[in-house]
Amino acid sequence: MTASDTADDRVLFDVDHERRIATITLNNPKHRNTYDPAMRDAIARALDVVAEDDDLTVVLLRGEGGTFSTGADMNNAYGWYGEAARGADRGERTRPSQRRRLAVDRKSFSFYHNLMGFPKVTVAEIAGYALGGGFEIALMADIAVIARDAKIGMPATRFLGPALGSLHMFFHRLGPVLARRLLLTGDIIEAAEIAHLGIFTETCDPGSVTARARYWAQKAAKMPADGVVIAKEAFRLVEQSQAYQGEEVASYLFHAYGTNLQFAAGEFNFVKTRAEHGTKEAFRLRDEHFHVPEPEPEA
Repeated sequence: MTASDTADDRVLFDVDHERRIATITLNNPKHRNTYDPAMRDAIARALDVVAEDDDLTVVLLRGEGGTFSTGADMNNAYGWYGEAARGADRGERTRPSQRRRLAVDRKSFSFYHNLMGFPKVTVAEIAGYALGGGFEIALMADIAVIARDAKIGMPATRFLGPALGSLHMFFHRLGPVLARRLLLTGDIIEAAEIAHLGIFTETCDPGSVTARARYWAQKAAKMPADGVVIAKEAFRLVEQSQAYQGEEVASYLFHAYGTNLQFAAGEFNFVKTRAEHGTKEAFRLRDEHFHVPEPEPEA
């Protein structure tokens, strides 16, 4: 399988059978490697190839241009729900129905569920930004190497609410205190701030991320392939029994309901602001709205 086989040149796919490593690269650097449904489907197809190839043991996930991923492309939030979310016959844009939301979100979250239960070793090379869905993918990786100055978080909670993403995974991987902090504030933090928590396999200097990620990929690739697959299934069973009970339904269910919001006076409505001012200005106004200055230290 080559880049062209993914039907989207924004997702590159390379296989090194000699080293038993496949590499999937998000190749949308102009937009900090945001991804839309077509890109996500291309990633899923590449993962399927890796899963079915007995000669591959590891998949390395990375981003082109010094950024891992800033998550889902929010230039057209309702666009994720397809033409059914639009009043195309009337020339109007309408909210997607709950039935449409559930159908689309069920499909979206199946991608993340498959990644969490992927039968081969997943290694993430994280630099620049890992936000939103990019942050989720980074947390789902078996082995993750992250730059000290990488920016991580779920800023989309500031306009879609905290009921986003794989909540069970956030609480399990981050712990309840940090998970609540990031989801309830939308804060973006540097990886160095939480290096002591051991959330990522290795936190290193930015210039070393690529080499260190490949080092870990090569180490994992030397393991017995059958042993890895059996271990990954055992890992998944343990996580499902200890932490992820009901997650398969709860994640997309809460996402679908939680993103269908009513905004009170004074609350920031990103979709409406973007329609009035454009995406770039909407992001600026979002950050301005949510900025709270740190209190001055007492004398």
